[in-house]
Formats: sequence, C-alpha cells, structure tokens
Amino acid sequence: MSAPIVQVAVRRLPHSEGLPLPSYATAGAAGMDLLAAVNGFLTIPPGGRALVPTGLCIALPPGYELQIRPRSGLALKHGITLPNSPGTIDEDYRGELCVIVLNTGEESFTVERGTRIAQAVIAPVFHVAWNEVNDLDATERGTGGFGSTGI
Repeated sequence: MSAPIVQVAVRRLPHSEGLPLPSYATAGAAGMDLLAAVNGFLTIPPGGRALVPTGLCIALPPGYELQIRPRSGLALKHGITLPNSPGTIDEDYRGELCVIVLNTGEESFTVERGTRIAQAVIAPVFHVAWNEVNDLDATERGTGGFGSTGI
C-alpha cells in the first residue's frame, strides 16, 4: 500500500532557480530532501549555527504541518544537526522555508548550493480540546520520568 498523496502548493524564489524541488530519494522514504539555495558557499564553524535558505515558500492544506528534520548521514559524518528538531512549518506560514543548522562536529562544515541540508516530512495535525479534571487515572509508571525506567 502506498502513502496517500497530499497536494502542496510551492512557490520558487529567484535564488532557488535551477535547483530541483524537494523529492523522495526512494519509493519508501518518509522524508523529502531540502536543498540549500545559497549562492556560493556558507561555512559553519565548529559550535556555530546558520540559517540556510531553501528558496521555497509553500501553502500546506488545512490539517497538516511540515516537519523539518536532520539528515542522519550529515549528523553521523559531520555532526550537523538541527537545534529545533523537528522544526514545524505551520499550515498558515507563507514565508521562505529556512533551516537552522548547528555544527556539533570538530571541523568546519561548508554548505554549497544544492547541498541536501535537511529532510521534510508532512504530517497530520490534531487540535486538542482540554478537559480539566481534579485527578488523573493511575498507571504503573505514575509520575516517574527523566530516566526512572533505567538506562
């Protein structure tokens, strides 16, 4: 069974001309690669962070978000991660998709035009209706957290 197709309107900004739109690397991939729409090079020193433009603006349909996540290969090989991961693009945001990149590695990392800098996953959003109560049901775990179940 294949995943349902969600139509998303996309507007290309001038600095993304010539770059492909986000796409799935394989038929079973959950995330689409986002490409850096930089002109020239952007070097991120160890411990540094940068805002990397994609040159794309989108209009998500109601009831969806776009999650921006790190790419595992960049994290493992270079220490490149996203400090607000997953980043959320709300359905009503119409500005440029940009990626906050953090270099946790020991060497500078250079982003070039077209670098696959992050991945985007579309996900449904559910809104909550809070039901305030005086007590919650008891569970075996109770209020234990922050490592209370062991390593």
